Amino acid sequence: MNIQTTYHGNITVNDEELLSFIKGIPGFHDEEQFALLPLEGNEWFQVLQSTSTPHLAFITTNPFLFFPDYDFELDGASLDQLGNPTTEDIQVLSILTVKDPFKESTANLQAPIIINTVKKSGKQVILTDTNYRTQHQILAQPAGKKG
Repeated sequence: MNIQTTYHGNITVNDEELLSFIKGIPGFHDEEQFALLPLEGNEWFQVLQSTSTPHLAFITTNPFLFFPDYDFELDGASLDQLGNPTTEDIQVLSILTVKDPFKESTANLQAPIIINTVKKSGKQVILTDTNYRTQHQILAQPAGKKG
């Protein structure tokens, strides 16, 4: 599939690599298909790119790289929607708000992106009853602590 992207221009993505978000992403309910692309020159960050809207792309990261104590439980409904993946088949991403200077960039730990890597399905889960917020500085520690 050929897609126009925000950061990579026009590229070809294998259909097997596309991620299906059955109900879209909160705020973007009509966006149901994304590609997870590398961010050139940086292995810690990826681009979650809509396949239908070229200007809709999220910079993401594995939150455990910056917040090793990050921990949450997925509810049964979310697991069902994702096809009941095993722990080994789950990839967790956090959407970043990239700021200038970069050291002030933040990660959304309250609403992680959960991907079933086998079924290629994804969902943004909004965590409740947690101290995690939508903005945690990625270069500051610790997350989930009030103060």
